[in-house]
Amino acid sequence: MSTCTVVFLLLKKCVCKKQIIGFREFNVRVLWMAKMDRLAVNLWVKMEPFIVGALQIPPPSKFSMHYLRKMSTYVRIRASEGCYPYLSWPMWRHIACGKLQIEKNLAWLYFELFNSLVDRTSEERLEWAEVISCCATEEEAEKQKNKLSVDTLQFLLFLYIQQLNKVSLRTSLLGDEWPNPRSKYYSLTGESTNQIKNWNDNYQQDFVQHHLQDLLELLLDPEQLTASLHSTHNSLVSLEAVRALGFLIEGCVNKSRTVHPLHELALWQPLHAKSGFSKISKAFSFPKLETWLRACLTGNPFGTSACLKSGKKLAWAQQVEGTTKRAKIACNTHMVPLAHRIVVMSQVYKQTLAKSSDTLEDTHVKIHRCCESFIYLLSPLRSVTIEKCRNSTFVLGPVQTVVHLHSCDSVKLIAVCHRLSLSSTTSCTLHVLTPTRPLILLGNQAITFAPFHTHYPMLEDHMGRTGLATVPNYWDNPMLVCKENCDRNVFRLLPPSEFYPFVVPFEMEGDTTEIPGGLPPAYQKALSQREQRIQIWQKTVKEAGLTKEQRKTFQVLVENKFYEWLIHTGSRQQLDSLVLPAAVSKQAAG
Repeated sequence: MSTCTVVFLLLKKCVCKKQIIGFREFNVRVLWMAKMDRLAVNLWVKMEPFIVGALQIPPPSKFSMHYLRKMSTYVRIRASEGCYPYLSWPMWRHIACGKLQIEKNLAWLYFELFNSLVDRTSEERLEWAEVISCCATEEEAEKQKNKLSVDTLQFLLFLYIQQLNKVSLRTSLLGDEWPNPRSKYYSLTGESTNQIKNWNDNYQQDFVQHHLQDLLELLLDPEQLTASLHSTHNSLVSLEAVRALGFLIEGCVNKSRTVHPLHELALWQPLHAKSGFSKISKAFSFPKLETWLRACLTGNPFGTSACLKSGKKLAWAQQVEGTTKRAKIACNTHMVPLAHRIVVMSQVYKQTLAKSSDTLEDTHVKIHRCCESFIYLLSPLRSVTIEKCRNSTFVLGPVQTVVHLHSCDSVKLIAVCHRLSLSSTTSCTLHVLTPTRPLILLGNQAITFAPFHTHYPMLEDHMGRTGLATVPNYWDNPMLVCKENCDRNVFRLLPPSEFYPFVVPFEMEGDTTEIPGGLPPAYQKALSQREQRIQIWQKTVKEAGLTKEQRKTFQVLVENKFYEWLIHTGSRQQLDSLVLPAAVSKQAAG
């Protein structure tokens, strides 16, 4: 809109209202209207609901739009029974098991997964852990769960985005599900990203753009829909619905770093004409709102693509002599709001990398294509995805939401986390402390679960900050999510005879001196018996009466055997590549 047009509209407005204004006030109004005309709103799709909330499996068939539309109407009709505006666990259990024919365990998985995305203080999370751990029976635990409820409209959106990992026969036949260098879903590292949609912000944006009408219709009140449950040109979107859509979309003004919730931008006075908000109806015009959203949706300025393109490159790992691949580590923590922090780590090869840094705290971490390495990230983390790594050990600080392993081979994971999930992994050993059942998704083989078996000085402090307690702990009770496609023999529990504690080989400040929560009795007993045998052996050697020469010969023999053990277990490589203890000291600059 030109300045002349702005002046004309202002004069017309004043004439219609028979207003007489001074020259100075007229200039102020002209400048204000011109400024408002130049303001640009940028909207983008949030990453966290997809990284943390979208399970890496095809969704249940009853999560289709047809059934979710019916559910959207049903919950409003049953509003007085605990369905709307908040959906209680008993009512969701009734809908999921009775209407959608979903097993109770799976219904609870989706309910609890969404509930974990809700902002809560660490104290609130610890209180819930204590409540559940004090329940002596399943019935008592169920009574506590019955007190939980979630935002109904946001939960409907959460169920809908499970379609993200739905395999489409049509797109498979067209080739879109296969690697394609010309596709925009091809990553900056030169490989197809179709298998990691949860981290692909371009795919997320297209997903929301393509399904925007469905998402909006899912939020409409029943009276705004036709008999076939579709919107019309006159449909109105409530303020509550736009507020709920903020679960997936947020934005800023004029590319500012200040992030605003979607409803605040949509309600902004200068944007009413574009967003379709009416002060009379206190609602939004469906077609105008949809048009405005489509026009404003753009790439996430804090997403993975932006991080790889313009984020800070970190020299945490060195290039190994004789290799052509260079380790790539990037972060955006220096330039984004707290809730959007990302660290991407790729191609760390034959190294030991250790960090406890402000750069890492509360970040979403992606570790990609690391091989024959030992990686210690000893800070409180938001989420961790480990993909296409092999023959490596990962020791993590407490992870507030989820750790996901995908396409990994011979990986050892040591972590305290709210949730663990696995897909397409082989021969991996997982030492975890988790208050939820580990999720075994599709394509896994030879998985070993074992108790968490290490500590570092700041561990308990970091657990407190992330709201993770030592109980309940379901490390030994994994859940086969896709039972029809999973072999029940896909996993085992580590036998106590094969169990050894793990020592973090760095000095740090802190108060934790032992494994939080201790070890399960069977594993503690195995360790005690082994220590007894060592003491007996040491006593035997001491009482053998060896001469000085014999002791020297015996010492050499023991050292040689120890050296052979170091090489056989790969520990020699770790010792040779250990960085100085200072590498895990607090470094604000990362």
